[in-house]
Amino acid sequence: MALFTVARDVRAPASVAWNVLVDWPRHGDWVPLTTVRTTTPRPDGVGARFVARTGVGPLAFDDPMTVVVWEPPAGDEPGAAPGRCEVAKSGRVVHGRALFTVTPLPGRHCRVAWTEDVTVSPRRLTRHIDPVVGFAGRLAFATTLRAFTRAAESARRPG
Repeated sequence: MALFTVARDVRAPASVAWNVLVDWPRHGDWVPLTTVRTTTPRPDGVGARFVARTGVGPLAFDDPMTVVVWEPPAGDEPGAAPGRCEVAKSGRVVHGRALFTVTPLPGRHCRVAWTEDVTVSPRRLTRHIDPVVGFAGRLAFATTLRAFTRAAESARRPG
């Protein structure tokens, strides 16, 4: 099992970063080689489901996810309760959990943390490379979070 967290400070209010982060189809804008589609009528809240398709051609795989925790940030000011979204991954290749938190900071900024706790299948082949998966995951998601940060900061509301 690979467990890692990446975090970045974002020059945008927590509410803005949250809205960009949980716009599931938009993940394809900053996750390389990935497209995302929602599979439930409502894309938000507990029970919402979506599928990320990652890769190219025959090397692509589906990563179906279901939202199991949905707590938007309570406000944009420091001390407001952070936003928290957790998804359960139930794919044939990747399974486990992802957790996103958005914590308000001073100056209408926020900190976004993305945690992945995943297993890659087939387990009999991948169980010995968990440290490599964790290292590669940290690098890949750090790049993804940098791209997300640019998107969130460009979506920033005036004021």
